[in-house]
Amino acid sequence: QVQLLESGGGSVQAGTSLRLSCTASGETSNTNTMAWFRQAPGKAREFVAALRSRGGATSYGDSVKARFTISRDNAKNTLYLQMNTLNPEDTAVYYCAYKGQQVILSALSYSSQYSYWGQGTQVTVSS
Repeated sequence: QVQLLESGGGSVQAGTSLRLSCTASGETSNTNTMAWFRQAPGKAREFVAALRSRGGATSYGDSVKARFTISRDNAKNTLYLQMNTLNPEDTAVYYCAYKGQQVILSALSYSSQYSYWGQGTQVTVSS
């Protein structure tokens, strides 16, 4: 089992920044893929970004490209999401996801690829 703990959410004004963190613990693997998804009220879960441990390949959802950056600190088993120029459409619960394998590049955005999920952290952006 892998446990994921997200932090860093909050309420901010449009145009500002937030950094989310997700720390993995338990039976983690050196080879893995971690990702961020989000879900706004009444909407389907949406892919935000993903990062593979080997090679560092990344993928971003179209709505966050050029504004969000995914990164990781392998020594701390922690995934980050730097979110800049936030707007009200970014309001959602943000979830961290983990798979103890390399997910193929074309499948990084599929939530079904990930085996473990965090509880989520709320991000609210007001105009």
